Amino acid sequence: MTVRLTFLCATPGSGAPDPAFGDCALDERGRREAASVKAALPPYSLALRAPSIRCAQTAEAVGVAAAPENALRDIDYGRWTGRTRADIAAGDPHGLSAWLTDPDAAPHGGESVAGLCRRTAAWLGSLPDDARVLAITEAPVVRAALVHVLSAPARAFWHLDVPPLSVITVTLHDAGDAGAGDPALPRQRASAAGAALAGTASVGVAFAGPASVDAASVDAASVDAAAVDAAAVDAASADSASVDAASVGPAVRRTRR
Repeated sequence: MTVRLTFLCATPGSGAPDPAFGDCALDERGRREAASVKAALPPYSLALRAPSIRCAQTAEAVGVAAAPENALRDIDYGRWTGRTRADIAAGDPHGLSAWLTDPDAAPHGGESVAGLCRRTAAWLGSLPDDARVLAITEAPVVRAALVHVLSAPARAFWHLDVPPLSVITVTLHDAGDAGAGDPALPRQRASAAGAALAGTASVGVAFAGPASVDAASVDAASVDAAAVDAAAVDAASADSASVDAASVGPAVRRTRR
């Protein structure tokens, strides 16, 4: 089995410097920026999107008839839905710190990062054989997918920078598909999220965007999970990222969710 999966990361929706957690409609600027990504999308045979208003409008802006897929829904922010990060930091600093450093923490009563990683890994394993899939979804889901395909620990989640409107393509192979000329696939390993990484592996992770000409690539076979272990990096640092799509991504404001 070989699946070519392209993610289009939806824009936060508004130009606010500290957008609120949760869904929102795109403003006029967001629609224009989303429309500019259309030329960067590769061919696909199946188009899916998260069920949010933001992703539905992003799909409309790029002219893609994408079917809603519940497994691609954004992380559940629980009681923090509708609040900004600055507001949460002021009212619940210990909860925010726990959420950013412990994948199993859910201080907001919603979904933990580890839970999102497990959910996304299960969805990746359900993709149809030999498909070219386009998935329009929010940044947390894209991060969770990269955690899986890179065989990284869930603690690396916050160090994978996925800017708005990034176009990120991964190629997934069954372990049995690797031929003599294929790079060695990562061995099965249990992630910090508790999910077994069985069967699928990333041969290439390419980043592109409407402002980029050349796509950078990351060979997952050469990625050591320890190199992206968040324990070795300060989770609060806005400059730390193990895989930084912004260097070749769209020329729009970077947002960390």
